[in-house]
Amino acid sequence: MKTEEKYKDKVEVSIVFPAYNEADKLEQAVERTTDALEKITPSFEIVIAEDGSADGTDKVASELSRKYPFVKHIHSEKRLGRGNALKNAFQRSIGEILVYMDVDLATDMRHLSTLVKSIREGYDIATGSRMLPESRVERSSSRRITSKSYNLLVRVLLGSKIRDHQCGFKSFKREPFLQLLEEVTSSHWFWDTELLVRASRKGHKIKEFPVDWKGGSKTKVNLVKDSLGMMSQVLKLWWKLKTASLFGQKS
Repeated sequence: MKTEEKYKDKVEVSIVFPAYNEADKLEQAVERTTDALEKITPSFEIVIAEDGSADGTDKVASELSRKYPFVKHIHSEKRLGRGNALKNAFQRSIGEILVYMDVDLATDMRHLSTLVKSIREGYDIATGSRMLPESRVERSSSRRITSKSYNLLVRVLLGSKIRDHQCGFKSFKREPFLQLLEEVTSSHWFWDTELLVRASRKGHKIKEFPVDWKGGSKTKVNLVKDSLGMMSQVLKLWWKLKTASLFGQKS
């Protein structure tokens, strides 16, 4: 890794890691991401959005922020939820290109250059996809079926053209994204979907591209509970957008 002199006030890329009980994965994620970033841009920061963890993630994050000048640790004493933790971190980041990825690095890191390049080329949002024909994905049949059903429901009810709303691998152009962020109300797993649906409805330029993705043996997603909760959120957003359209209200 390179020295502190590289990292000036101007930052091109901010990477945000939402981190809840990730003590065993966080250091490796930061180091692998740093190695990848140094091949893409001379100017970056890594922001750890540590969300009320109880396994020592806060201590690991604090140590990393002391060790590396480009690492920022944002700590929350209580659980904010994935969406709120991301929102808080993005609002405190300073990059022109804002990126987030999951700490497990399930998406192959070679795709990070595509996230950054897409925003450089003029897209407002870029998102990795596990649902395109070219995507190479390793996960259980039950999760594959659940994910396909969920994304189909989003496309049918909310009119989205995106195939995979929930892949934890996205990038954003700073100014339009921060404005859009003010309209997103979801605090947890539905955050990604609501963000993409609202961005699409506003005409933001979105690039969806295939990725290589490998799920781990452990996941914080409860297949039944979280799937039902997110489907409920789809229906709530559909109703909110529909009534807002009917009565000319801001949604």
